[in-house]
Amino acid sequence: MRVRVNKAGLLTTVQDLGRWRHQAMGVPVAGPMDIYSHRLANALVGNSEEAATLEVTLAGPELEFDDERDVVVTGAEFEDIPREMFRVKAGQRVAFGQRIRGARAYVAVSGGIETQKVLGSRATHLPSAMGGVEGRALKAGDELPLGRPVGERRYETFVASGFSRTFTSTSTPTLRVLPGPQHDRFTRSALDALQSAPYRIGTDSNRMGYRLTGPRLEHSRGADIISDATPLGSLQVPASGQPILLMADRQTTGGYAKIATVISADISLAGQLLPGDEIRFAVCTPADALAALIAQEQTLMAIAGRG
Repeated sequence: MRVRVNKAGLLTTVQDLGRWRHQAMGVPVAGPMDIYSHRLANALVGNSEEAATLEVTLAGPELEFDDERDVVVTGAEFEDIPREMFRVKAGQRVAFGQRIRGARAYVAVSGGIETQKVLGSRATHLPSAMGGVEGRALKAGDELPLGRPVGERRYETFVASGFSRTFTSTSTPTLRVLPGPQHDRFTRSALDALQSAPYRIGTDSNRMGYRLTGPRLEHSRGADIISDATPLGSLQVPASGQPILLMADRQTTGGYAKIATVISADISLAGQLLPGDEIRFAVCTPADALAALIAQEQTLMAIAGRG
């Protein structure tokens, strides 16, 4: 029970929810850039949310299955890939066409991808060459073991839900943020500056973080701090005043002050962005952040049959 990679995409990796509980030892979390689409894909084919999927970036692979499986692709849209669940037969090939919109798609297969776990996770962390398949992107000739399907496919719920997408049709999406954890190290006007105009994602951005160019954020007590934990979605600001949005492959600690953190409900939207894209930031309240997360979780629970 395997899936073979006949042609490699630009950057396709095995990802699960990440390598948690090891950050104190300097081990990064990794995991999907678009967490919502990853979890949605697993729910639709009846997998547990801990199952591994394939994260496809910009250009997809060609996959060949050696037995019958349910497959769903969420997140970014590609030509030749159905926007609903489909069943593959033994020997059938699935090839990604041109990207239509979004940056990253998630391929869930009933039973899940069952590569070897490293520190309790199958997530690929490229900088440390850990997890997935030898800690690297997939290449032609790779064969990925599949687990035994155990859950109930959720096709009817999928159709009824209208398949909520994490990315929007607007050219400049807005990410909501909460101030901190070190917003007191910035001038009083810095949060206003953060919200005043769009930021552009730099070409030197990757799964570790997005280097942003836009309004300069002024420090009041210097950019450097004693290194502390780096939450997913935090905006650390070096002396240049240009923020860096930390993403899935971020380091475990950092020594730059962090002015704000993207709320959990909007991280997946950030995961669908590319170098050259523009984004805006808007400060929200903790109550707004919690309400947005609850709404997102309720959707996933309903699709998984737990709501």
